[in-house]
Amino acid sequence: MNKIRPGCLVYWREDAYVVIELSNLTEAVVRSVENQRVAVVRASELASSPKSVGRLEASHVLINDKEWDQALSKYELIRPLLQETRNDHEKILAASRESGKSPATIYRWLQTFRDSGLVSSLLRSRRHDKGSGRLSEDAETLINNVIDKVYLVEERPKVSQLYQTVKIAFEQQGLKVPHINTIHRRVRDIDEKERTRRRLGPRAAKHIHSPLRGKFPATLAPNSVVQIDHTPVDVILVDEQHRLPIGRPYLTMSIDVHTRMISGFFLSLDPPSAVSAALCIAHAVIKKDEWLAKRDIDAEWPIYGLMQKIHVDNAKEFVGRALSRGCEEYGISLEWRPKGQPNYGPHIERAFRTFMSEAHTLKGTTFSNVKEKLDYDSEGRACLTLAELELWLTLYIVYVYHNNKHVGICDFPPIKCYAQCVFGAGDELGVGLPESIANEDKLRLDFMPFEHKSVQRHGITWDYISYYAPVLKNRIGQKDANGKSRKFYCVRDPRDISVIYFLDPDQKVYYPIPYFDATLPPMSKWDLKEVRRIIKSDPRGHVNEHAIREGYCRMRKIEEEAIEKTRLAKNARATEKRKRRTVERRVGWKGVHSSVSEHPTDAFDEEVDDNLDAFDEIEAGLS
Repeated sequence: MNKIRPGCLVYWREDAYVVIELSNLTEAVVRSVENQRVAVVRASELASSPKSVGRLEASHVLINDKEWDQALSKYELIRPLLQETRNDHEKILAASRESGKSPATIYRWLQTFRDSGLVSSLLRSRRHDKGSGRLSEDAETLINNVIDKVYLVEERPKVSQLYQTVKIAFEQQGLKVPHINTIHRRVRDIDEKERTRRRLGPRAAKHIHSPLRGKFPATLAPNSVVQIDHTPVDVILVDEQHRLPIGRPYLTMSIDVHTRMISGFFLSLDPPSAVSAALCIAHAVIKKDEWLAKRDIDAEWPIYGLMQKIHVDNAKEFVGRALSRGCEEYGISLEWRPKGQPNYGPHIERAFRTFMSEAHTLKGTTFSNVKEKLDYDSEGRACLTLAELELWLTLYIVYVYHNNKHVGICDFPPIKCYAQCVFGAGDELGVGLPESIANEDKLRLDFMPFEHKSVQRHGITWDYISYYAPVLKNRIGQKDANGKSRKFYCVRDPRDISVIYFLDPDQKVYYPIPYFDATLPPMSKWDLKEVRRIIKSDPRGHVNEHAIREGYCRMRKIEEEAIEKTRLAKNARATEKRKRRTVERRVGWKGVHSSVSEHPTDAFDEEVDDNLDAFDEIEAGLS
C-alpha cells in the first residue's frame, strides 16, 4: 500500500501535486505540478495514481487457481520493490535475475500494480496461440494423482523414485512420458507447508512453518497487522417498535495491533457469519468521515486503508472462499491463530474485555456471569435498540477508548500513538497517511459471501423476492453443460436487500439488479425475516411478494400507531403533572381557602385523576 508523505507525487481531482507537509491526521498541504498553486486538501482524497472508479470488476473471483497463483507469485516478487518511493534499478535487476524475467517486465508489473493496487491486474492475458507441447489435461491429472499417492506420504520417497512410478503409469495409459524436469517442477509447485505436513507430519509442519510460541510477533507500523474477532455483547436490546426485549447482539470488531486503534466494527442480531466479517473489514478499510457525519459525531476516527495482514481465529466464518479471495485480491495476508493458543490473539480479547466492562454500566446488562448478575432483571431493565447501541459504541471508541492511556503501548493513548507513527517522533521518520480506497463499493462486494442463482423469465429470485434488470435479458433460461439451469454469482448487502449484485461471467463486472416489483419498499434482511415470520404465523398465509409487501406495510403501520400512542400517553402524563403541581402550589399559598389548607389531601383528590404513573410523584418532588 502506497503512503502519503512529504515529497511524494500524488493526484488530487485527477491533477498531479507534490506533498509539501502533512498538517494533521486529516489534511495535507500540496503544490500543483502544473501551475505551482499551493492548496490544503483532505489527505483521504489523495492518491498515488489517477483514480478511476470504473466498473465493479471482479476477475479474481472467476479465474482458475493456477492462473491466480501465477498472479500471486508476481505480486510476491515485486512486493519488496513496492515499498520504495522510487524504482531502485539494482534491486529490479536482482528481481529480474531471481525470476528469470527481463527488467522491462519487472518495470511493467510494478507500474501495472501501482496503477490499480489490485493483484488481479497481474493476471496473464489470454493467449490465442497456445503451444502444442503443453501436457494434456489427462496427463496433468495422472501426474497429480501419482504425486498425491506416492510422493506425499510418510515414507518420503525421492523425486527420482516418483518419476519411475509416473513413467510406468504413463506407459500403462499409452501416453507420452514427460521429462523428469517436468516432475521436478510439479513437486516444487506443491505448497511447502502442505508437503511438510503430508511427509513429516502435522507437528513438524507446525514447528517449521508456524511462528514461535509464546507471544504475538512484533509489528512495525499501523495497518501492518489487524486482528478480527466476534463476541456476544453483555446487553439485552429492545426492538424499535414496541421496545420489547429481543436478545443480545453480536459484535465483530477489528483492532490495529501496532497502535491499538479500533479500525472498524459491525453489530448484528445474527450469530457471527462471513457477512459479519466482510462488513467489519469493509468498515475498517474505508474512511470514517461519512459514517461519523451521519451520526452527527464531531470527532476524528483517522485510521483507514488496506491492512497488510488480517489475523483471525479458526471459526468457520473466517475460512470461506469469498474472504480468502477478497484478501488475495487486495494483497492482504490472511493468517489463522494456532488452535489452543489464545496468547496469539490477546489484543482483540483485551479490547473486548474493556468494552464489556463499560457495557456492564448500561441498562439491561447481563453482566459476565450469573454470579455477578445476582437478581438483576436484565430484560426488564433493557432500553437500548441496536441503532442506539451502535451510536453508544461509536462515541465510546472515538471519545474515550482512543484517548485513554493503553498499557500495551507504554501508557500512550492509541490516537497519540497513531499520530506519532504517521508524523514521526524525534529522529524517527513517520510512515505517512495511508492511501484511501478509490472504489469502496467494489471492496465491500469483494468480501461478501456469494450465492449461485439462476435467471428465469421473472429475473433472479432470492428469499421469495424477484429482481430484474435489462442486463439479465440474455441470461434467461441459460443451461449449463449438464443441461441444468446455469447458476450465476450473486451478492447482496444484508442491510439493504432492495438491490442485489449480479456478476457477469463474461465481462467479470458486478451489475446492480433492483426489485422486479418497484412497489416493494427498501428493507433489510432482518426486516424480511420478521415479515416472513408474521406471514407463516397465519395458517392461510403464503409467502410471496404481495404478502411480503402487505406484511411490511402492516409492520410500519403498527410502528406508526405505537409512536402515536406513546405521544398521546406522554402528553397525558404531562397534563396530570401540571394539574398536580398547580394543586400543590395552591396548598402552600397563604391566601387559599381554609378548607383547602386544612385538608390538602382532599383538595388533591378533587383535582387529580387517579390514573397516575408509578414514578410521577418522585419526578414531581424532584422538580
